[in-house]
Amino acid sequence: MAKIIIIGAGGVGNVVAHKCAELSSVFDDIVLASRTEQKCIDIATDVNRSHPSVRIRTAQVDADSTEALIRLFDTEKPFLVINVALPYQDLTIMDACLETGVHYLDTANYEPRDEARFEYSWQWAYQEKFREKGLMALLGSGFDPGVTNVFTAYAAKHYFDEIHELNIIDVNGGDHGHPFATNFNPEINIREVTADCRHWEGGAFVTTPAMSASQRFTCPEGVGEYAIYRMYHEELESLAAHFPSLKKAQFWMSFSDNYLKHLEVLRNVGMIGIEPVDYNGTQVVPLQFLKSLLPDPASLGPRTKGQTCIGCVVSGLKDGELVHRYIYNICNHEACFEEVKSQAISYTTGVPAMIGAKMMVEGTWLKPGVWNLEQLDPDAFMADLNRFGLPWKSTSVASQPF
Repeated sequence: MAKIIIIGAGGVGNVVAHKCAELSSVFDDIVLASRTEQKCIDIATDVNRSHPSVRIRTAQVDADSTEALIRLFDTEKPFLVINVALPYQDLTIMDACLETGVHYLDTANYEPRDEARFEYSWQWAYQEKFREKGLMALLGSGFDPGVTNVFTAYAAKHYFDEIHELNIIDVNGGDHGHPFATNFNPEINIREVTADCRHWEGGAFVTTPAMSASQRFTCPEGVGEYAIYRMYHEELESLAAHFPSLKKAQFWMSFSDNYLKHLEVLRNVGMIGIEPVDYNGTQVVPLQFLKSLLPDPASLGPRTKGQTCIGCVVSGLKDGELVHRYIYNICNHEACFEEVKSQAISYTTGVPAMIGAKMMVEGTWLKPGVWNLEQLDPDAFMADLNRFGLPWKSTSVASQPF
């Protein structure tokens, strides 16, 4: 039905390639591109072992270069680009899509390479450009952001007349056996978790120090009890904008004591900075140097055991009564590896990227402009989560947990 280009050959790119190949009636021509083409070749070879009839090819591209991207898009003429590269590269890829008439999808919002600041303003500013070109840009089609946005929209559509409070709770109950490793790009991960926390309350964002608020949360279905910490996550920005009835919205993520201990050591020795420093006569960025020392997140699949539990507790009014609803997904690391050679963190991001692309290719969500997922009808996306490996449950709960 459509040719797509997937940019990025890490753990998420691997999942997206496998899941798109699984649906060859929708994605009948797949090009996997990255700065290092050999990574693409390795993924394509593995995909073709499971799906020998699927047309999947590879290309080398520097996603920091709009000109290089334009050359690739002009040559291949795809319907859609799925961007699972680094968030620093969102704008160059969007610019190339505008120049060549290609639809766009990503899983994380743009952030500048030299500033630990991530927000949607830069990409929302492209609204008129994409609308005038008749192109769609779908932002944040991962799990969080992504599925959590759809969960919220689904709750608002089916369970509430208006929503008042939202708690997004992301628990990774997996164990990879390393003393310290991050489940996705270490540079992005550590920038994110060490940034000041912001949560929505009383019509504005309230800023607090990173990791300064914590709770205990018991996940359903025996996943277990975990310490979770309040932090800022980009879907809070779009959800607060698109659900004006929200009075309070918070994002919580689990971290083990071991992770926090190592993070504090790295902070104390100056390894989480993004400003260049002199190291043996060479200018290096500490976080980029640290990235070279840590295990590649794409290598964690064979080692990771346990489950993730990610969901939204939504409160609001229905027929004049205060009600509370918990919508969540539980995903098994080992089952993900058995299916696509990936741990669940990459899987829970890659599957929604494929579903978002499917919504666009089939025309279900295709509309000019720049959109976040909660702005679109959630029902077909929710059905596809069940169909393609991320089944969800919805249950009434007695109250908000915090």
